[in-house]
Amino acid sequence: MKKIFTGSSILVTGGTGSFGRTFIAYVLRNFSDIKKIIVYSRDEFKQYEMSSLPLFKNNQKLRFFVGDVRDRDRLYRAFDNVDIVIHTAALKQIPSCEYNPFEAIKTNVYGAQNVIDAAIDRNVQKIVALSTDKACAPINLYGATKLCAEKLFIAGNNYAGYKKTRFSVVRYGNVAGSRGSIIPYYRSLIVSGAKELPITDERMTRFWLTIDEAIKLVLTAINTMHGGELYVPKIPSVKIIDIAKAIAPQMALKDIGIRIGEKIHEMLISKDDARNTLEFPHYFIIKPEISELFKTNRKSNASKGKKVIDGFEYTSMSNKQWLSVKQIEKAINQLKTE
Repeated sequence: MKKIFTGSSILVTGGTGSFGRTFIAYVLRNFSDIKKIIVYSRDEFKQYEMSSLPLFKNNQKLRFFVGDVRDRDRLYRAFDNVDIVIHTAALKQIPSCEYNPFEAIKTNVYGAQNVIDAAIDRNVQKIVALSTDKACAPINLYGATKLCAEKLFIAGNNYAGYKKTRFSVVRYGNVAGSRGSIIPYYRSLIVSGAKELPITDERMTRFWLTIDEAIKLVLTAINTMHGGELYVPKIPSVKIIDIAKAIAPQMALKDIGIRIGEKIHEMLISKDDARNTLEFPHYFIIKPEISELFKTNRKSNASKGKKVIDGFEYTSMSNKQWLSVKQIEKAINQLKTE
């Protein structure tokens, strides 16, 4: 895997976000043979903050492009001579997307189409798009837009035709400790002197994924993809109530009720996905239902997987791997949080 970026120019949309910034730092530290890496995002102040950090300051292999995925022309300019694109840019806050649905569609759906068109027309070699558990059997607009984006990126392989451009997707839940997730939220409440921690529902479960595991999944996709694969990581589950106990075992818990667009349990593979799902030691691949490229590509890594049983589904509740309170406490202490 050390050679996957040799001589490559890489572009990360949403490059100043939690994943983008950490991924870029990882690449700069571990892949000295890259040609350059481009941070593409719409917030110039976040770019300024990022460029001021020691690892990024005056780094000759790093470029900053201010731009929005809604802006097709800017993407075409940014994608010139780019070999690999990691697409992370999205509107992600569920309540905000519910209240501003047209804006979510412009970024998450039309923006995805712009990335696809620019990648094909600029002869980008590989594109990996980040998706979310909320795209699996979606119940909120954010999830629906990301499901649409998944379908667009997979279909992009057919649109590329004879060209070398190939698209794949990775799907996972919230990254533990990332900005806006429950761990930094609980910590901020404790620092501010809160006497109790809010719990939306005591039955709630979630998958546990660290930022390093998310990066590893994306690198695996880049290294093994032939186009059309949707990668899902094999990761443990946790109970939300156990996270609260691990962070503040003596604090009282307050049930505040489930929030808008929220599920009790996360789902990464539905029963309907199962008929196209193959299992590997560390991840699953969901094959596309419609992809001529995938059908004719015998070299595809997906051909080596084991088909899952009929009726299989992968949810945080049905998962076979679980973290105990002590394991969660240890994992939290090792987290890289923002």
